[in-house]
Order: sequence, then C-alpha cells, then structure tokens
Amino acid sequence: LVVFVFLQSYSDSNFHQELKVLGRELPMPAHLQEEQDYGLQTEGNRCSHFLVSEERVSQGQEEIIQDIARKLAKTGDNMDRSIHPGLVNNLATEFVNRRLSEEDRRQCLTAALERVMQTYPTDMEDEKTILILAMFLAKKVADHTPSLLREVFHTTVNFINQNLFTYVRNLFRNEMD
Repeated sequence: LVVFVFLQSYSDSNFHQELKVLGRELPMPAHLQEEQDYGLQTEGNRCSHFLVSEERVSQGQEEIIQDIARKLAKTGDNMDRSIHPGLVNNLATEFVNRRLSEEDRRQCLTAALERVMQTYPTDMEDEKTILILAMFLAKKVADHTPSLLREVFHTTVNFINQNLFTYVRNLFRNEMD
C-alpha cells in the first residue's frame, strides 16, 4: 500500500493510466479506489498482504499508511536530482527484458540503488534513504516506460519486503504512537 500510494501521489506522471489498471488488480480498500475514480467497490478486501504480519488493516491504519507514503514522496521529490537519467534508462532497459526472473529484476534494482547510494550524500538514516530511493526509482522507471509499471511495482514491493520490512513496520508503528 505504501508503494501504491507513493506512486499515486504523482498524478502528473506518464503512468497514470497503468496505475489505475494496477489498482483494479490489487485488493485495494474501496475508498482508495474511489479516489482513483475507479467507481469500483470492493467486498471488504483490504491491502493486508502489503503489511508484514498479514494483519487486517483498519481505515485509520490505512490513513496512517497513506500519510507515510505521501511524506516519503515529498522527501523523494528532493532526491530527484541525485538519480541520473542514464541510470533510469539502464534500469528500464533491464526491466524490458521479459526473460529476466523476478529475482533478476530485484538484483537489477538492488544494483541501481547501490549506485545511487554511492553518490547520494544523506543526512537521513540509510533505511529511509533506500526506501525512498527504491520507490522513486520505481516511479522514474514507470514514468520513462509506463508499460513497465506492473513489473517495477512488484519488484519494488518484493525488494522492500525482503530488505526493509522491519523498517517499514516500525515507521507504521511510530506513526500510530
């Protein structure tokens, strides 16, 4: 949900239509679908699979997740200058290769993040920087090649779940306090 709302916060992006389609495929809360003008109703499905412990998420918790994603997007806007367009082009080229497995795509994303982290001076904790840069790279790749949104979205979610799960869960818990 954090990645989806992060991407959703860029309404002027080239991948806006693809994001609507992706939103229809995900078990999104009804009010988020309405925000996207989908006009679809869910049958109580929640985005619980995006959370680490598979907990059911209340509407209040969803609002916290949305707030976190929007704050991360705002911070990501300030990081835009640190991502070289050539890196985005290379990553998009890798993702176009349909023969790559999900693991191969995740490794491509990891390598791109490592290159960005080498040149990015930060006053933030590493986990937060990596989280924002991973989502921002997903945004930039999808903006560059909108047809890659689904692949880059799923790869980014998998990367976050494997590498930043505890950090994201702690962000959520800290916002609830």
